[in-house]
Amino acid sequence: MTLDPSTEMLLQGMAEAGGPALHELPVDLARAAIKELSAKTGIAAADVHQVEDRSIPGPNGVIPIRIYRPRARTVDPSLPALILYHGGGWILGDIESHDSIARYLCRHGAVVVVNVEYRLAPEHKFPAGVEDCYAVLEWVAGNAGELGIDPGRIALTGDSAGGNLTVVASLLARERNGPAVAFQIPAYPCVDCREQAGYPSRGKFGGGEYFLSSDDITWVNRNYFTTPRDAEDVRASPILIGDLAGLPPALVITAGYDPLCDEGEHYARRLRAAGVPVEYQCYTGTIHGFLSFAGVLKAGRDALDLVAARLRTGFGPQV
Repeated sequence: MTLDPSTEMLLQGMAEAGGPALHELPVDLARAAIKELSAKTGIAAADVHQVEDRSIPGPNGVIPIRIYRPRARTVDPSLPALILYHGGGWILGDIESHDSIARYLCRHGAVVVVNVEYRLAPEHKFPAGVEDCYAVLEWVAGNAGELGIDPGRIALTGDSAGGNLTVVASLLARERNGPAVAFQIPAYPCVDCREQAGYPSRGKFGGGEYFLSSDDITWVNRNYFTTPRDAEDVRASPILIGDLAGLPPALVITAGYDPLCDEGEHYARRLRAAGVPVEYQCYTGTIHGFLSFAGVLKAGRDALDLVAARLRTGFGPQV
């Protein structure tokens, strides 16, 4: 396994730019740095039919969302929907950082996309963001008629922390007899937040030379959780739940040079063992966060095209 050329070039540019590591920055500066990086390396914003910013009720106040529509309503107005939970370690990122990804999937996946700005840590500790994300799922399903979507075809996706929230929201929908989730697409998700979980990829790729480091993961956990025991809650570490049967079919995406690679693969294997249809795709030559770098990384563009293809062809994995 070797780094692909575009990923190697991106990492070289990051190294030459220098500056403090993510975990060495105050939260406000880390947020600004990630937003700037996403703007420089993200995929170009695609044209869509309509974009609408709204605020919906949440468990502790309003939740901003952005709704993207691929085409005007027709005689049959019911389109599939995709709820997008942005990545950023539950601390960084927002609607804007993932706007271009939302637009791309709306246009090329032919779905209504709902981009979610859930509450972030450290201002709002776990499980605030989790409950916001689940509330949006309930709202989308409950307002399907107004939105012109099919409540039986709601998919969830997210990258990194957003991948975690995708899995957790799917799990909560099962546990709470909530809305039906037709498809889940977690990209390089953290599904086990315990710092000593022991996945080999964390040790092999967590030294800092491949973008995400073990120190960054520790920094995230310190900001996200009130106590270390929070990481043992299945709403933080869904892999700890005993039974994954009944979860929605999945497309699980990982990166080969990512400290989180092994746990993403483990989640896919657990789903398959539980009888859940699952497609697992590892982009072996690239790094954590590569969907956000799709403007400069071929793997990022390829992965977005894969997601869009699965959305277009009926919300199903190719198993």
